[in-house]
Amino acid sequence: MRVWIDLTNSPHVLVMRPVISVLRELGAEVQVTARDYAQTLELCERHRIDHTTIGRHRGGRLASKGLGLVSRSVALARWARRRRFDLAIGHGSNDLTVAAVLLGVPSTTTFDYEWATVQHTINCRLARTVVVPDAIPTGRLRRYGAAGKLRRYGGLKEEYYLADFEPDLGVLDALGLERSRPIVVVRTPPAVSLYHRFENRLFAEVLERLRGEQAVVLPRTPAQRAELSARSGLIVPEHAIDAQSLVALADLVVSAGGTMNREAAALGTPVYTSFQGRLGAVDERLIADGRLRRLRTARDIRPQRRVREGNGRVRRDPRELTRLLLTGARGADAVVARADA
Repeated sequence: MRVWIDLTNSPHVLVMRPVISVLRELGAEVQVTARDYAQTLELCERHRIDHTTIGRHRGGRLASKGLGLVSRSVALARWARRRRFDLAIGHGSNDLTVAAVLLGVPSTTTFDYEWATVQHTINCRLARTVVVPDAIPTGRLRRYGAAGKLRRYGGLKEEYYLADFEPDLGVLDALGLERSRPIVVVRTPPAVSLYHRFENRLFAEVLERLRGEQAVVLPRTPAQRAELSARSGLIVPEHAIDAQSLVALADLVVSAGGTMNREAAALGTPVYTSFQGRLGAVDERLIADGRLRRLRTARDIRPQRRVREGNGRVRRDPRELTRLLLTGARGADAVVARADA
């Protein structure tokens, strides 16, 4: 079985790393394409994922995104045409699903935030299988054309890809952090995403509140890194780091996105969300369960060493997620049979 996986953003590298490993263990041939955006390529190198770089992010404007979709989809189709894949898998990659349709290759799309309307309208209609957390109500996905295609997994995707993860204390030394003082990790807003097109004033207040503390701010783009580096009193890494170890060892996480919030929840680290858009069902459930807190004002942030009585981690088998991603693919039955053996 020949499987094609496309990575378009930094978190997708982490999600697909164990999936790639499981597929190869089961005898599948896997090839990976990646877009030059944020830390995607750096993380591919860090996790030793062989890949072919195709395309780059075209910016936040709607017209630019449209141009990027067309040009990269065509480039992907050209690259994949002679490789005769049995299945294409992407985490919200519009480019992949469009290219797969052009080539007649069945595709699977997966995501865990249901309000990215443009993205899901394309992906859910074109993909053969749509894999989502069981927290997302079916009614929220029906308008995207996902009816009859849904496959659901329990818990968080982060609980699957972090199942084999153990934190490396070396990340603290690499950043010059003192273990006796509180450590706060901050993730910037997804400023170029279509679902987040406004200034996040709360995030700016968070930065001001944490100046002078041991606050590590993780930017998404070079422009964000340049702006943050010009501020005093914050720690801004120059390159991609072992963010999962940092989150696991931190005393508090404040994130304006989604993935790092859920990583913190999966790893048992206290976490606030400063996201100003519409909350998705996954975050709603985490808040209801007390695993995520919504930040109303920066004054609520009180950096202090946390008591580590049990780590609160949840680990799930990535083979379960991989099995869902294979649903409906040519040759999938034989691969799944090996997984069950």
